[in-house]
Amino acid sequence: MYRDYLKGRIGALVFITGTFIRGLSSQTFAEKKFELTPDQYVILNLLLENEKIMYQRQLAEITLKDRANISRIIEILHKKGFIEKIPDSNGRKIYKLVVTDKGKKERDKIFPTDVELRKIITTNITEEELAVTFRTLEKMNMNIRDKVKLQI
Repeated sequence: MYRDYLKGRIGALVFITGTFIRGLSSQTFAEKKFELTPDQYVILNLLLENEKIMYQRQLAEITLKDRANISRIIEILHKKGFIEKIPDSNGRKIYKLVVTDKGKKERDKIFPTDVELRKIITTNITEEELAVTFRTLEKMNMNIRDKVKLQI
C-alpha cells in the first residue's frame, strides 16, 4: 500500500529510506554493543577523514545538524575520551576538535560494520545505478540548497 503512495513522491521516498537506514544502523550498533551511536560515529569519522574539519561549526554545516545537537554529540565524545577539545587561540569559547587514540581505536573497531551496512544497503544495485543516484540527489540538493534557511 505505501508503495502506491510513494509513486512520484521523491521527498517521501528519500525520507523513508533515510529512516530505514538510520534504524538499521542504530539496531546494528546496539546489537554489537558499540560505545558510540551512529550519529556519534559519523562525527568521529568526519573528524578523522577530514583533517581540515576541526570546529563545531564546520561539523554542523556538513551534517546539517543544529548547534545544540552537535554540541551534545561533541560533549559526549569528549566525556568518553574519544576527542579532545583544544581552546582556540582567540580566547573565545571556540575549540579545535582532535580525535584521541581511544577515538581512533573505536572508529577502527566500528568501521568494518559501517562497510557491511553499506553493502547491505546497496545490495542488487550496480555501480552505475549508484553513480546515477548520487548525481541525481546532488542535483536536487543544489536545486533547493539556497532556498532553505536552516538554523545551524
